[in-house]
Amino acid sequence: MNEGKVFLVGAGPGDPGLITVRGRHLIDSADAVVYDALANSALLPPGARATGRPELYYVGKRGGAKDSVTQEEINALLVKLAREGKRVVRLKGGDPFVFGRGSEEAQAMNDASIPFEIVPGITAGIAAPAYAGIPVTHRSLATSVTFVTGHEDPAKAGTQTNWTALAQAGGTIVLYMGVKTLATIADLLIKGGMPAKIPAAAIQWGTHPRQRTVVATLETLAAKAEEEEITSPVITVIGWSVVLRDELNWFESRPLFGKRIVVTRATQQAPALSEKLSELGADVIEMPATQIARLDPAPLRVAIAAISDYDWLIFTSQNAISIFWEQLLGEGKDARALARLKIAAVGPATAGALLEHGIAVDVIPKRFVAEGLLDIMRERDDVAGKTVLYVTAEGARDVLQEGLREIGADVTVIEAYRSVVDGEGAEKLARAIEAGKVDLVTFTSASAVRGYIDAVGEEPALQVPAASIGPQTSEALRDAGLEVKVEAKESTLDSLVSAVFSAF
Repeated sequence: MNEGKVFLVGAGPGDPGLITVRGRHLIDSADAVVYDALANSALLPPGARATGRPELYYVGKRGGAKDSVTQEEINALLVKLAREGKRVVRLKGGDPFVFGRGSEEAQAMNDASIPFEIVPGITAGIAAPAYAGIPVTHRSLATSVTFVTGHEDPAKAGTQTNWTALAQAGGTIVLYMGVKTLATIADLLIKGGMPAKIPAAAIQWGTHPRQRTVVATLETLAAKAEEEEITSPVITVIGWSVVLRDELNWFESRPLFGKRIVVTRATQQAPALSEKLSELGADVIEMPATQIARLDPAPLRVAIAAISDYDWLIFTSQNAISIFWEQLLGEGKDARALARLKIAAVGPATAGALLEHGIAVDVIPKRFVAEGLLDIMRERDDVAGKTVLYVTAEGARDVLQEGLREIGADVTVIEAYRSVVDGEGAEKLARAIEAGKVDLVTFTSASAVRGYIDAVGEEPALQVPAASIGPQTSEALRDAGLEVKVEAKESTLDSLVSAVFSAF
């Protein structure tokens, strides 16, 4: 079907994990995505900006923002894209039909005879309080909840909101976008009969790692929010259930909450570390210091063609395994070709990557570094006089191959890839460092150290302490003049995360 269609998709309140499965599927299959300021950009398909697939259209939609696009222009853009035969995702913060103008956009599609679909999202009025430990209803405290826009000026003539009726209705009141009018709204509610001492909370950037919550009473919240410099976007909760925050505050109580930590791993590998840190509450910035560049595969193909001539196969990185396996399959072989070889891996992550291909390693050291692997190989009686294929990175330390040769092994070294400077997002990160908004930078390889410094600049790089995955990385950091605040006890991601935890 060549007919275009518009999908009005709720992006949720900010945490990218809160989008619906349907919404995620539509984003991944879209030809074009038209998104707002409050729709988390992490939901956009990776590489979309570089490839232009899908097409991305940022339309702002922040009150008073210079880059905001008018509603009429957004409607026209959606119609244009759909008439070009595109599947268009209109990605809107929260839920399209809860103070999101989704109904207006749907009406515009209907008027233009454009097929459309509504995909609900989790609204900020429920999610932000939940992440602040405030239920909007509670059997003993609040048996109803009312969602109200605070964006409308309550002092203007002809207001649609009966604040006196709301004050007397009981239950919880949730205000959207009301930070500038909060003092006036509170005054109207108190005059309408709501107790001035009823608890209230203002939640800024709800569900984001930078979430901030201010708790006060109805009569004092506006002043306290101003004092704490709480600015839009804000969800305000008024009601007795706010008292439960002390018991239910789970999100802001996580051990790394409020800490901004940089992950310098290559783009393909970053999520494994980023997710672990995010689960502990960290605000993670991914700034890949390096990316993996494959080298000429011809030498590796020659070695794979003669794989039966080798006694040992050694890997010290997951990247090497990935490239080796691609070439193995490309040569028409599979795991059976390795049946008679003994296989060694430098650590559990590398061994795990092999196990994904059905290969259980024969040797793994207690210390997950090249020296540790060499020590355990020295203890064996089946290495001297044997042929070894070692697949590694260009420029890797020669500790392992030289040590094996001293034992008497015949070692063939294949350099399958190199780490090259990436530095995507480096300029933005450098500004954050200069503003004092970065607490720690993590490193999982020595090669990432130089890439990081080259990307952000030496002066900013030296301002933030580092967390290192192991001795070689720590040595590279100290040689470069960076402070090593913590070092993992073992060269694994879990151990690195534990080290980061201990740092704070």
